Amino acid sequence: MKKRLEKLRSFLESRQLDGIIISKPENRRYFSGFTGSAGILLVTHSEAKLLTDFRYTEQAAGEAALYEIILYGAQGIYAEVNSYAHDFKLHKIAFESDYVTYAGYSSMIQALPEIELVPVELDVLRSIKDKVELSYIKQAVEIADAAFTHILSFIKPGISEQAVALELEYKMKSLGAENIAFDTIVASGKRGAMPHGQPTEKLIETGDLVTMDFGAVYKGYHSDITRTVSVGKANAKQRKIYEIVLAAQLAGVRAVRAGLVGREIDAVARKLIKDAGFGEYFGHGLGHAVGLFIHEEPRLSPSNSSVKLEKNMVVTVEPGIYLPDWGGIRIEDTVVVCDAGCEVLTASSKQLIEL
Repeated sequence: MKKRLEKLRSFLESRQLDGIIISKPENRRYFSGFTGSAGILLVTHSEAKLLTDFRYTEQAAGEAALYEIILYGAQGIYAEVNSYAHDFKLHKIAFESDYVTYAGYSSMIQALPEIELVPVELDVLRSIKDKVELSYIKQAVEIADAAFTHILSFIKPGISEQAVALELEYKMKSLGAENIAFDTIVASGKRGAMPHGQPTEKLIETGDLVTMDFGAVYKGYHSDITRTVSVGKANAKQRKIYEIVLAAQLAGVRAVRAGLVGREIDAVARKLIKDAGFGEYFGHGLGHAVGLFIHEEPRLSPSNSSVKLEKNMVVTVEPGIYLPDWGGIRIEDTVVVCDAGCEVLTASSKQLIEL
């Protein structure tokens, strides 16, 4: 945590800022260790304060050892910030422009009339994971892998998509997940054509492809896995499209390495799908970074032509093909970027599984 504070203060110095107000939950946790749901950080070049309410003062004291814990009063949290700004002669204070609402910004302006508020985005400071973060992500991946192994014996004709999602979520929590990484996706049969198809009461039938996209949270860190399985023997078209997606996914994984931008990696997998005649049916990016939030930067997508991958970033590789009125197939791994190539964390088989 001390190194993270040093990194944050270097960020302030490079932008000639006197301090920063941090309210985004992921950044608040990253820079302080505080996991509560209410409060802000006020960090300057010499001070680190965590302002919160009565519900969280004891928790904050236990989690944020490098911070002075401040219980803010009825006058409001930004009035408390204004008092400290006056005491420490702060003139330029940053805030998280990608998180603070217009109402929140208006409250800042009103409470800090003599302060120049500077918009910044901090997520880039979380993009390279340290050893502790990587260990937590690996544990989250292992939990999701184990849940996938379990669900293979649960899926059968007559089971609803909702039941599959519930069983996945129960299994992950029973294995130590503190939460699910995002709303679990289970889409079977023709519903697989929806990349983010939420589970419904639809019953799974023999001959269905079932796409499951899910993840676990372990000590705040997320995993993300997608697998598509066949209930019964796959037909020729299902097998053909599965092999195209698998080839694209494997090529995408091989392309991941430090020094490349997301667009370059996305293009490798996208070309395979396009050359096979299904380019128009792969409409999303190849992947995204993961960490304290499920969708972080950088993205592996056609739109990322500038941000290069660096060692120890963690990203997903998840190509898919989605055919209206037929269904869809997606395969996804979570990987760690290395200087040469990447380390694939997801261990679940990617070969077509016929249940």
